[in-house]
Amino acid sequence: MFDITAFGELLIDYTPAGKSPAGMDLFEQNPGGAPANVLACASKLGQKTAFIGKIGADMQGELLRKTLQDANINTDGLISDENYFTTLAFVSLSENGERSFSFARKPGADTKIFREDVDLSIIQNSRIFHFGSLSLTDSPARETTHFALEEAKKANCIISYDPNYRPLLWKSKEQAKEQMQAVLPYVDMIKLSDEETELITEHADPQTAAKSLIDNGIKIVAVTLGENGVLVATKDGCETIPGFHVDAIDTTGAGDAFWGAFLFSIGALQEEIGKIYFAKTCEIARFANAAAAHCVTIRGGIPAMPHLCDIEKMLEK
Repeated sequence: MFDITAFGELLIDYTPAGKSPAGMDLFEQNPGGAPANVLACASKLGQKTAFIGKIGADMQGELLRKTLQDANINTDGLISDENYFTTLAFVSLSENGERSFSFARKPGADTKIFREDVDLSIIQNSRIFHFGSLSLTDSPARETTHFALEEAKKANCIISYDPNYRPLLWKSKEQAKEQMQAVLPYVDMIKLSDEETELITEHADPQTAAKSLIDNGIKIVAVTLGENGVLVATKDGCETIPGFHVDAIDTTGAGDAFWGAFLFSIGALQEEIGKIYFAKTCEIARFANAAAAHCVTIRGGIPAMPHLCDIEKMLEK
């Protein structure tokens, strides 16, 4: 059995790394992709994880496969396709570590995954199935995502969703809203940012948005609020859990570290998701906030995912 299986994009983040002697920008090659980052966090914390997706049969793809394997993430469901190039993301960082993106994905291998590429035995042997919205931007990945969700629901997986809105990858904001909302009926748990609430629910206010999602059947909602922490909601309550104040170097993967730690904690409970006490959910959110705080003090995505000892040290502050 796998504690968590993730489906979706796997890519290389090229992050700024100073200047060359000639004054040109240098970029550092960092393995990334939100679903893989989530798994890397959970794996570092000791859970058994698996990834389903597609990469190019190229040097970038092989680096990604090796990175997942080194992180103890099962790659039996990771397909290499010689017809498409591995997706690349070029990241620009502001002075406070906030990111903006430019993508080389026209098309990227991750968008060319077909339903016959999906190893159903992995989904059928998973407790949690996690996915994001980047696999919804293009066909055939969009249809394959829905197929995988249907199979996960049949297998009684807890279904976890991270909308992870990237405007440059959608034809329009309206298309993004339509596709990102279309998968909500499958979802048991959702993590979204305060900038994504209106895309997912039509409500800009995080608390109103969270209540709307709970009213529509989602069991746990987490709305990340940057340095202000996270608003967490269930049918039994809604509360903002403060974050940890640290000197941020790179916010890449912070939300993924949060959600990886959150899913790790949910999986460790071995409890029906609808029966988890609200106080325990708040406790889990604080643990996940500590994971995110550690992540932003280190450059990159997967390399910045915390060990349990890192989170415990943060919790002592």
